[in-house]
Amino acid sequence: MDEGRGDRVPLVDLREVDETQVSVVGGKAAHLGALARIDGIRVPAGFCVTTAAFRQVMAQVPAVDDRLEELSRLSPDDAEAIRTLSAAIRRSIEDTAIPGDLAAAITGALTRFGEQAAYAVRSSATAEDTPTASFAGQQDTYLNVVGSAAILRHVSRCWASLFTERAVVYRLRNGIDHRTVQMAVVVQKMAFPDAAGILFTADPVTGNRKVATVDASFGLGEALVSGLVNPDVFRVRDGEVVAGSIAVKERAVAAVPGGGTREVAIESQRRDQPALTQAHVLRLVQLGQRIEAHFGRPQDIEWCLVDDDFQIVQSRPITTLFPVPEADDQENHVYLSVGHQQMMTDAMRPLGLSMWQLTAIAQMREAGGRLFVDATGLLASPASRAGFLEMVGKSDPLTKDALQTLLDRPGFVPTTPPSGGVGAGPARLPGGSASTETDPAIVADLIARSEASIATLRRDIATVTGAALFDFLLEAFQEHKRVLADPLNMRAIMAGMEATWWLNDQLHEWLGEKNAADTLTLSAPGNITSEMGLALLDVADVIRPHPEVVAFLQDVADDDFLDELPKVAGGAEARAAIEAYLDRYGMRCVGEIDITRPRWSERPSTLVPVLLDNVKLFEPGAARRRFEQGMQQAQRKAQEVVTRLRALPDGEQKAAETERMIDRVRTFIGYREYPKYDIISRYFIYKQALLAEAERLVRAGVLTATDDVFYLTFEEFHEVVRSRRVDGDLIRRRRDAFRSDQALTPPRVLTSDGEMITGSYRRDDVPAGALVGVPVSAGTVEGRARVILDMAQADLEAGDILVTTHTDPSWTPLFVGIAGLVTEVGGLMTHGAVIAREYGLPAVVSVLDATRLIKDGQRIRVHGSDGYVEILP
Repeated sequence: MDEGRGDRVPLVDLREVDETQVSVVGGKAAHLGALARIDGIRVPAGFCVTTAAFRQVMAQVPAVDDRLEELSRLSPDDAEAIRTLSAAIRRSIEDTAIPGDLAAAITGALTRFGEQAAYAVRSSATAEDTPTASFAGQQDTYLNVVGSAAILRHVSRCWASLFTERAVVYRLRNGIDHRTVQMAVVVQKMAFPDAAGILFTADPVTGNRKVATVDASFGLGEALVSGLVNPDVFRVRDGEVVAGSIAVKERAVAAVPGGGTREVAIESQRRDQPALTQAHVLRLVQLGQRIEAHFGRPQDIEWCLVDDDFQIVQSRPITTLFPVPEADDQENHVYLSVGHQQMMTDAMRPLGLSMWQLTAIAQMREAGGRLFVDATGLLASPASRAGFLEMVGKSDPLTKDALQTLLDRPGFVPTTPPSGGVGAGPARLPGGSASTETDPAIVADLIARSEASIATLRRDIATVTGAALFDFLLEAFQEHKRVLADPLNMRAIMAGMEATWWLNDQLHEWLGEKNAADTLTLSAPGNITSEMGLALLDVADVIRPHPEVVAFLQDVADDDFLDELPKVAGGAEARAAIEAYLDRYGMRCVGEIDITRPRWSERPSTLVPVLLDNVKLFEPGAARRRFEQGMQQAQRKAQEVVTRLRALPDGEQKAAETERMIDRVRTFIGYREYPKYDIISRYFIYKQALLAEAERLVRAGVLTATDDVFYLTFEEFHEVVRSRRVDGDLIRRRRDAFRSDQALTPPRVLTSDGEMITGSYRRDDVPAGALVGVPVSAGTVEGRARVILDMAQADLEAGDILVTTHTDPSWTPLFVGIAGLVTEVGGLMTHGAVIAREYGLPAVVSVLDATRLIKDGQRIRVHGSDGYVEILP
């Protein structure tokens, strides 16, 4: 079919279309047409009423443009308004008469295919069955429709089903304009199967691309899709049925003579019989592999078995699978999520991904808008495996368990021969003596070097523009990596972490103390992140005496408020305090490893809710008091454990070792947060220079908006600056892909087979019903859960417990106003855990699905020493 002509043609035979004609026939029909062209694939014959016919009818629907405009303004959560308006639109479409020429074309096609034959009349929207959105079940299908009048009526119903409540909500949640989606209708000869079901060419649960899953039941597939019956389930790998379960199938859906369907009882002797033989299953999977190869990605396929022959009635991409990083070989690989280590599991835009790859020390691969590191080599080598697993376990026990699950599978991670070398010993600082190892000058020197390097970067980058900027940045990235990889930097980080682990392990063994380091690290000096949270309390102290400033901030609606603030009494003083804070910390933001995320300096209104909470919840001088109280608690704890140790056998030696480790942890644990501050400081400088370049491109007419560059990699951005040309279609595709990636949940561990492995806690020491996690900050607290996914929406009361997905350093200002912390991601030494200990907040992290299982406002009890959360009556 000529696609240019297709914009005007109301009907087309399915055999004339393929996947390139989605705009004319919709996703379902395009896929069916493509399926019919694959050798050996049988598709029921039929035709498609094209989107041209839909537009012709919609032009006659009264007031439809006004209603669609109203619909687009609704919130996806406004169920009542969506229900009312979408029902009115559907009625209007169904009540609009099909034009005579179109009706004649449809009845003419029925004459060719068999006027009194039975048909399936199926919706085929232009936005469904795409690689990024399946729209599965969003529009309607009608089976066993007989007679031209009934088919015309059901064509209208399919058009109207574009505006079912579920379809409207789906589009609203996915940012799809109702007016850009159009509806075609497939009219296909009806298949009357002995069995029907669904074939997933990849495992839809684990994501494993090498495992196919077949669901099967007797009669029409509607019984399975609607949940009327439990299907037989078969799993196939490497041409073999590796698992199967046969359900008792008491009911089926069958066609009714004259039209329609009904439920029927299955004969008792057939109820526990398989709907397919193993030979059928293997033949079906082979057909699925052929279909997957044609479309280039795993497929969700609806099939019918008719007279011992398979007919395919639908195929669409499995959009829920997490993509697999590209590899240069066909070997097995094990990938670890970078986001779970960096406390930012959200999707990143292409510029953010490429910038992190260019500035990270380790090589990283992209998949699904996230970054992964290949851990296969570390796991394969006996010299590195145990130490690597131990390190991962301290960071995140779930990741360690997932890796162990893979290692327990024979052959997936082959063991490499030992190299004869020895593993690295524990990190030590220069000099080797205890006094050198706890010398604060080491930290001061590292910070001074960082500040000098950043000052040089800020000075030199100001003189570079155009293509030369990108060459400059590539050199700057090398300095960036040199600072991070400085052996002294790495040893200082490890010194604090290892001292923490040593104190927890030894004091538990010697004194029965759980997580003693949690108290010993309270108010540790030099922690840039905890200082950031306390500094915002000082800003609140400036604001609190001025009621007009507080009232002004309560009504802030945009990011220009700092310009207006001096117009109210006390506003000039308040603005100076906020700007001073932004000068020091304004490069931070939620998801800060993605350079494309707006920084606090770019969007200062983000901080206003937290500032107002600080004004409401605290008294003047709270920052200083909290820090001093933490120091005193840590000192008392140190004296207590040393006194108790001295009373033990070999007590003097144990006490002396412990005192050295306490000195070491308090010297270095605060520095744990500084390298991230260094990275994000550099990122803000890079971003300002890159945005200035983007603004020049907008002024030159090369780009339509500065944020277009966020959807280009660093190298592509460089080429646009050099050539003064941009691929607008590429940017649009990348925007769509980013929206799709946002809906994906990244796994902690991902294999090259596509299998997503979460890991599990193997504990039997928690109360029934409790949510298990990692204990990272000691203490027990009970309070109201505040489930907060966006820091800018925070509204806290004294005693609240923050429940969220993950916390990077930008969440720290919230920590000063809460009583406890629960996160879905995190480990003992991740940022949220370190700051929770600094502030003395009981905290449990890495609690699977915490934001779903804990409802906002519920009372919960957080057991920060034992690592679980109870939901209270």
